[in-house]
Amino acid sequence: MKYFLDSAKIDEIREAYDTFGIDGVTTNPNHIMNSGKPFKTVLGELAAFVEEKDIVGWEKFPISVEINPHLDDADEMVSMAKEISALCPNFVIKIPCTMAGITAARRLEQMGIRTNLTLVFSASQALIAAKNHSLFVSPFIGWKENSGEDCTQYIQDIVDIYANYDFLGETQIICAAVRNGKQFVDCAAAGADIVTAGLQVFKDSFYHPFTDYGLAKFQAAWDKTII
Repeated sequence: MKYFLDSAKIDEIREAYDTFGIDGVTTNPNHIMNSGKPFKTVLGELAAFVEEKDIVGWEKFPISVEINPHLDDADEMVSMAKEISALCPNFVIKIPCTMAGITAARRLEQMGIRTNLTLVFSASQALIAAKNHSLFVSPFIGWKENSGEDCTQYIQDIVDIYANYDFLGETQIICAAVRNGKQFVDCAAAGADIVTAGLQVFKDSFYHPFTDYGLAKFQAAWDKTII
């Protein structure tokens, strides 16, 4: 399973790349806002990062960039997507799962501009992303579970449907809004291709108190051992 970082902060991306070996990045307007920098500045930093690391191209390190969420016309969506994709070959265009969005995503894929259908909350929505040959589909987990839903079967259904119709691998499943280690495991067990999460979520999922307990025990033993 691949790890993507859900962030637009270049320092977090560097840390996650060096520590966790992340395979890509997902951004959204909220992440851009939280970076405290203009949209185009952030995109420039991301483009410079992949040049520096010699991972140019979406095949090597995809970076999902979302279009203006106010757009509700497919032509306008396609126009902005073309502008963004021209800035860096790593940029995959995030398109909302709306009627205009799926129309735009279909057209963009036919042009060779890769897309990530986002704000997906059901298996039926995920199916249309695969039929339109989007590179990624992003079913959200955290938001649904915050409202009391169990997402284990939801993700399993998407994986099973994709397997039934040979969509697995062609449209990759990004489990989005992942909030904890259990969700990481649930997504991996279901066979999802990717999880995307914030840097602190990665750190929290990696931590276990018994690792600290065991390390302290072995350190004490080491200190009492004659070398």
